[in-house]
Amino acid sequence: MNKRLVTSSVMDALGRNGALYVEDLYKSVHKMHSEMEKESFEEILMLMELQGLLMVYKMPRGKRKAELTKG
Repeated sequence: MNKRLVTSSVMDALGRNGALYVEDLYKSVHKMHSEMEKESFEEILMLMELQGLLMVYKMPRGKRKAELTKG
C-alpha cells in the first residue's frame, strides 16, 4: 500500500463531497485500495491532520466527521 496514493484518494473524496463521516470516507477509499486496513487508514488520517490538510471533528453518537481545511 502506497500512503501517498491513499492520501491523494482521501483528498479527492473530501474535495468532491465536502465533509464526510470517517466511516463513509473509509468505505470510499477502501474501494480503491482494498488491501488497506482500518488501522492504517486511521494512522494516515492522523498524519494528514497533523500536517494541517484536514480536520476531524467528534460528532454525537460516537461518530467523527472529516473535512478539508481552508487555506
